[in-house]
Amino acid sequence: MPNYDVAVIGGGPAGMMAAGRAGELYKKVVLLEKNASLGRKLLITGKGRSNITRADFNPRELVKKYGREGDFLLSPLSVFSVEKTIEFFEKRGLKTKIERGKRIFPESDRAGDVLDILIGYLKKSGVEIMFNSGVKEIIKIKNRIDGVVLNNGKKITAKNYIIATGGKSYSGTGSTGEGYKWAEALGHKVEKLRPALVPLKIKENWPKTAQGLSLKNVELTVYQDGKKKDSRFGELLFTHFGISGPIVLDLSNNIGQLLEHGEVELVLDLKPALDFQTLDKRIQGDFLKYGTKLFKNSLVDLLPKKLIPIIIELSGINPLKKVNEITREERQGLIKLLKGLKMTVLSLMGYEMAIVTAGGVSLKEIDAKTMKSKIIDNLFFAGEIINLHGPTGGYNLQLCWSTGYLAGQSAAEKNGY
Repeated sequence: MPNYDVAVIGGGPAGMMAAGRAGELYKKVVLLEKNASLGRKLLITGKGRSNITRADFNPRELVKKYGREGDFLLSPLSVFSVEKTIEFFEKRGLKTKIERGKRIFPESDRAGDVLDILIGYLKKSGVEIMFNSGVKEIIKIKNRIDGVVLNNGKKITAKNYIIATGGKSYSGTGSTGEGYKWAEALGHKVEKLRPALVPLKIKENWPKTAQGLSLKNVELTVYQDGKKKDSRFGELLFTHFGISGPIVLDLSNNIGQLLEHGEVELVLDLKPALDFQTLDKRIQGDFLKYGTKLFKNSLVDLLPKKLIPIIIELSGINPLKKVNEITREERQGLIKLLKGLKMTVLSLMGYEMAIVTAGGVSLKEIDAKTMKSKIIDNLFFAGEIINLHGPTGGYNLQLCWSTGYLAGQSAAEKNGY
């Protein structure tokens, strides 16, 4: 006889939710975690504040944000919705708040409080947690898993198994992509893996000189072969290697795909709320105000201090020229620059800086109503390991909660033999 009813591999958000739900349904559950503690990646989500979900209560609208395959999530959301996620945490003592962009955080701003609730859920559900228990091998007989062998040689057997090992991003937390190898060994197709929600390395040097500067309410547009491919409005951050920030992360998956076909150019509009003529009038007003000053001292009302020397250099206007001597052509060139700062993408940064992994176990081989494998009779998947991810802002944790809860419930309800 198997040791357990359900064995869950991976103690991240999806794995903890899956194990807790299966245990709640009075099943004997083991959670196998290769680290010495649970939820290491969860603790760094939302910059350590844990953006647990978002205030999008219409599932049909919500799933659009997960791209072409988003409809897959409708079934998991029908079982464990955004409302149920909030209720799950609040009834266990975690007060939540809604912030800008519909993002939902713990009132305490502590990811550790989210983790504490999940650990409490596991304990109350009677889940046995085995730490430092990396899986060495999954044994398959015909179309069933017969057991998993741990690194210490111990064999664990269960009626049903859930793989919730996450992706390859932030490998220091334990997400090293082993789950993909096991899925392939068991006969599953793994769609091409790429870092996603990841910063960009830029060819030009000027973004690096603006390192640390964060710009709000700007627009970034992606071009390839002169054609507009995508754009986002919001916040952007300059770094020592290029650019990051919410709009960059959200565009990175598309940019990664475009880079496979050639060069990608980015155009940054620093003043998207102003059209060319309105911005021209604004600058003329500033030039009137600073008429006798040097050009290098005339942009203080228009731009952040760190950006001024960069814009002056790129404009080609002599910084020592008096403002009232600047020609109409020079002024219009400055406006074009402010509305169209160009950058060339060298590459995406790697998995170490990616929030999630694009690609994963093919959704065609997973039953959305149960999260069960269509290939292995007693296997379920949950979380980032599947070929689905959303933008930043709580989407990816909601995917973990919904698929984890459903996988745990389905594995508990399925007769193993």
